[in-house]
Formats: sequence, structure tokens, C-alpha cells
Amino acid sequence: MKGKYPFDPVLKRHFIIALGLFLWIFLFLFFTEPLDVGELQFKEKLVFLPIYSLVASAGYLVLLPLQSWLYAYHAKSWKLSSELLMLLAFSLLGLVLVRMVYLFVVIPYEPNPYSLSYFITAIYIPALLVVLPIIAAGRYGLGRYLEKRKEAQKITIAGSGNYEGFRLVWNQLIMITSADNYVEVIYTEDNRVKKHLIRNTLSAIASDLPQLLRVHRSFLINPDQYKYVNSENGKFKITMIHDLQCSVSNTYLPEVKAALNFTTN
Repeated sequence: MKGKYPFDPVLKRHFIIALGLFLWIFLFLFFTEPLDVGELQFKEKLVFLPIYSLVASAGYLVLLPLQSWLYAYHAKSWKLSSELLMLLAFSLLGLVLVRMVYLFVVIPYEPNPYSLSYFITAIYIPALLVVLPIIAAGRYGLGRYLEKRKEAQKITIAGSGNYEGFRLVWNQLIMITSADNYVEVIYTEDNRVKKHLIRNTLSAIASDLPQLLRVHRSFLINPDQYKYVNSENGKFKITMIHDLQCSVSNTYLPEVKAALNFTTN
């Protein structure tokens, strides 16, 4: 329950799940004919069944703010417990919405509608057992696809000899500093600054990853994470995201100025 679960936080991609849910529920109701739809004429099915589908899709979309809140609450991390809570919330909200459609749209003048207990046990739960796995599979698939994309975008900061390297997404990397026989990788994870030691030299890493910018004999930076540069008494400092700073030496100043497009007097 506490481990990370594959998850895609981008809301617009969850509209794909909502659309798929709409189509799947319509086809499910049309061909399996629960809820007495077998008594409906073909044209009536085309009127009433999309309403059920639309309500289910809308119910899924209504819960997306809850999803965003859970994601933010857990420091932009998604857990199995959060996923189960979302599916439970969808199931309960779906029951309320579908029951209302049944009572007030499909059979508004029927004197003997299905009782709530019969509706839940004989109709809603069997339908939910068909629909819910589709939602769970779609959400899991989106999460896994995002994880694979992130893995493909990762770079490797190699360790020397048989020492283990470190993999991370390029946009996570802020800078790398030298630390005796090691280098310290400074990066972000879940919007927090973290550090990781690797046994290697800064020169070897600069050779392996030419997209990094050498600004000092002790600093390599990711130029995409640069914010601004300032000077004091003729000495320059670069400020990176999260307000991390590093010095710029005169040796590398011309190259740094060209790469980061700033001028000096």
C-alpha cells in the first residue's frame, strides 16, 4: 500500500480514459441488456444508454480534482492506497448517479422500480465488475507508459571502473560538483533537492555528457536549469533552480557567457 504505483498525473490524458469508459459502457449495456434494456426499442436504446455512459464518464472526470489533491498531498507520489481510494470513490459515486438515472430518466413513472438492494446486488455490482477492471487497466497502462517514457529519457552518470553509476531524467539534474575522489550529483525528485555520491571525476563525466556545461573546475551544470547570473567584486555566480548557486571561474567564463547568453562589463 505504501509503495509507488504507476500513475500519470496529466489530467488531459485521463479524458482518454473517460472517453473509453463512455464507449465501453454503451457497448456493454447495448449487447448484454441489463436494466431491462431488452424491453427498449432500438431507438430508445440509442437515447437512454448513452445517458448511462455519459454519467459514468462524467463521474470519472468529477473525481479528477480528488486525484490531483491526493497526488499533491503525497508530495507528487502515487501509492496503491491512493489508487484503491480513487476506484472506491468512483464505485460509490457511480452507484448514486446510475441509480438516479434509472429512477428519474429511464423509468420516471414506473410504480414498481427495482429496490435499492436488488439494484445494487443484481445489477450494479455485476456491471461494476465488468467496468471497473477496464478503468483500473487503463489507469495502470497510462502510468506504465509514462514510466517507460521517463526511463527512455534518462541519462547515465557513470561510476569509474566497477563502481555503480546513477540514472536520472535529464530535467531532474541540476549540477554535479567534485568531492575528492567522488562527484556529488545534485538533482530534484518529487520537487525536492537530493544528492547522490558517485566515484568518478568531473572531467570524465564532462567527457561522457557533453551537454553539461563546465563553469568551474569543481562544477558542471545542466544549462536547462539555469536561472540567472550575478557578479560581485568581479566574481560571477550562477543561480540554478531551487536557488542553488555555483561559482564561475575566469577560465570558463567566455564559454559560459556564450552558452547562457549573458554579457559582462
